[in-house]
Amino acid sequence: HILIILRVIGLSLLIIGLMRPQKGIEETKIQTQGIDIILALDVSGSMMAEDFVVNGKRKNRLEVVKEVVRDFVKKRANDRIGMVIFSGRAYMQCPLTLDYGVLLKFLDNLHIGMIEDGTAVGDGLATALAKLKDIKSKSKIVILLTDGVNNAGKVAPCNAAEMAKALQVKVYTIGAGSKGKVPFPAKDFFGNKVYQWAIIDLDEAVLKEIAQVTGARYFRATDTKSLRKIYEEINSLEKTKAEIKSYSEYHELFIPFVIIGLLLLSFEVILRYTRFRTLP
Repeated sequence: HILIILRVIGLSLLIIGLMRPQKGIEETKIQTQGIDIILALDVSGSMMAEDFVVNGKRKNRLEVVKEVVRDFVKKRANDRIGMVIFSGRAYMQCPLTLDYGVLLKFLDNLHIGMIEDGTAVGDGLATALAKLKDIKSKSKIVILLTDGVNNAGKVAPCNAAEMAKALQVKVYTIGAGSKGKVPFPAKDFFGNKVYQWAIIDLDEAVLKEIAQVTGARYFRATDTKSLRKIYEEINSLEKTKAEIKSYSEYHELFIPFVIIGLLLLSFEVILRYTRFRTLP
């Protein structure tokens, strides 16, 4: 009986092995294609105006812009983001990077007065384009924010817009600041904080032209709420493309069945001609 059992089990395992059982694993891979984004931010003296309100408290324009941009960056994924700042001149504050932690540290360090005063909108855009021109990504955009009129620099904004068009770079423009007189912080004779009211000119026509020429859009941010909404809208317009690919992988399971089956049959043969051998 033992020999019969060994033979039956061994043959059964061999049959199962010959059927080549497999275990399938289905996996899904998501391939993403990021966007190259450069944030061009005005850090001129006019950004000190405290016409934006956060939680009931007045804040200057640059402080609010930094908060909103920080939220925008955190919502992106797989995009390389860089930052250009401009005032009387422009320079690259942070090169294109996937390390958003580094980018946000550069953002935190922005302050009014770090560059000579003025508003070089054209130079700010041209500096951003200089970093994008040799990049071969399919989607490149600049988000340019200013609250003034181009009055410094060497490159005219309209010329910079034509450069962007030639490079297939979309330039979203944002005009920041409320209309009419705005409050500037100052000190009175006793050192107390007071406000001086002034009108800041904003060249919306130029910003609209830049956006129109490059196939993008112009936005006007007159308060904190509208500024947040603008960056949220740009975030929804410029989405990272994703391609989903599925594939199945199979692992062969027949080998253990064959090995064990052969071992049992071999053991059965050995027992048949040794312990259970029939003598004549």
